[in-house]
Amino acid sequence: MEKRRELFTRRPRHNKTPKYVLLIIANYVVCCALFTLDLKLNWFFFLTIALLAVYNYFNIRRNIEEYTRPVVIAYGVSLAGLILFFFLAQYQPS
Repeated sequence: MEKRRELFTRRPRHNKTPKYVLLIIANYVVCCALFTLDLKLNWFFFLTIALLAVYNYFNIRRNIEEYTRPVVIAYGVSLAGLILFFFLAQYQPS
């Protein structure tokens, strides 16, 4: 019984990743999955990007108190990196 209690008291320490870091990781995972498809830009790409933008909007609204100036700068840099990654993936010679 003591081991079981220790398991449940340890578990919350593993979930201390800030929400903005999870948002940046989710953006990169979704975009990497889209950019690796060997397809031209189509409706699925734009639909997925639109849904990702909606997810970002609501996630930022829900956790607005965590978005300080350095975090907003890091988020902006990560979005600029996604745009750069998009152009690099799009114009890669086959």
